[in-house]
Amino acid sequence: MSDPSTLLFEHLEKLGIKTTTQTHAPLFTVEDSQNLRGDLPGLHSKNLFVKDKKGALWLVVAEENTQIRMNHLHKSLGCARLSFGKPDLLIETLGVKPGSVTPFALINDQDRVVNLALDAKLANGEKLNFHPLRNDQTTTIQAKDLLRFITSLGYEAKIINFEDELDAT
Repeated sequence: MSDPSTLLFEHLEKLGIKTTTQTHAPLFTVEDSQNLRGDLPGLHSKNLFVKDKKGALWLVVAEENTQIRMNHLHKSLGCARLSFGKPDLLIETLGVKPGSVTPFALINDQDRVVNLALDAKLANGEKLNFHPLRNDQTTTIQAKDLLRFITSLGYEAKIINFEDELDAT
């Protein structure tokens, strides 16, 4: 089987985006990542693949320690109530298995059916760390370059300040 990150790295190179990638044991949860990442500088994320009651798909990308209240998230996104997307749907739309989903997986959304919500902490950060379509590597990218990557795919990220959202509820 070929490396799922090859297309991603080729696309980033074509855009002139510089990244660094470290290989490590497979990580499946934020807790795994926190325990095994060492001193990898920059912000880290949690990524939620969700579906609303009307069938709209969302990738919610937040800083790893951000509190997200699932029962209020739909209000922030301006959509119907949400539930987690099933693994088969994740694989079908973003081409990755649970534990490997990050904004980089948008490159696999050929039909552009997934909406993207990005935590303001990440959008305004500097160095960001994400799995490059596989959970045994972590790729570091500048926030401005992540936004350029997202735009290059035809997406517009909905930037959400989750801290403000929590304070408002």
